[in-house]
Amino acid sequence: MSAQASGPAADVPRARRAEVPEATVARLPVYLRALHALAETGRTTVSSEALASAAGVGSAKLRKDLSHLGSYGTRGVGYEVQELVFHISGALGLGQRWSVVLVGVGHLGQALAGYGGFDDRGFRIAALLDADAARVGDVVAGMPIRSLDELDEVVREEDVSIGVIATPAEAAQDVCDRLVGAGVRSILNFAPTVLQVPDGVDVRRVDLSNELQILSFHEHRKATLAEVSA
Repeated sequence: MSAQASGPAADVPRARRAEVPEATVARLPVYLRALHALAETGRTTVSSEALASAAGVGSAKLRKDLSHLGSYGTRGVGYEVQELVFHISGALGLGQRWSVVLVGVGHLGQALAGYGGFDDRGFRIAALLDADAARVGDVVAGMPIRSLDELDEVVREEDVSIGVIATPAEAAQDVCDRLVGAGVRSILNFAPTVLQVPDGVDVRRVDLSNELQILSFHEHRKATLAEVSA
């Protein structure tokens, strides 16, 4: 697995990182994205209210979230943008470069492979794997597709920390089991299915259909309210 982090991640005690609630962890990347956007405009400081507005959360929730990382704000001034970027990056373990293997190079997998934002955030796509022998050797985003049978070798040689599953639902559990068997302990799942994993393995699920259904709910509610107020 990847070597011990140095830089920002090492600045945040392991005990403190372990105590950060999952809901807070889920919002930290949103704060980081907002801070990067502010920095690009030349902002050097930001109030909790302005940062909360940019991140789409309440200021009280933001202050509570950041309190889990330590107190980095100054009364009457707010937060130093770059300092807060440093500490949030540290809490998220972004002080090192994480190697990622992407399994499933269909339409979604190809889109993920071509996404340039991973590199900017410290993630390296180390290999693209697919179970379809007809796809092996094809080049996507400058990388050759390799056989899924090479998974163990890829994880070992590329020091892979994170596996991304972009396969059809029926293949996802098998791929997950193979990733876990190869030593991968963090998995991002784009397949529309719930994966069963042993203790010690973290899975994040990205279900696009669920998100669309949630948006459908909000659209339906807005339409209903408009009819009532008409």
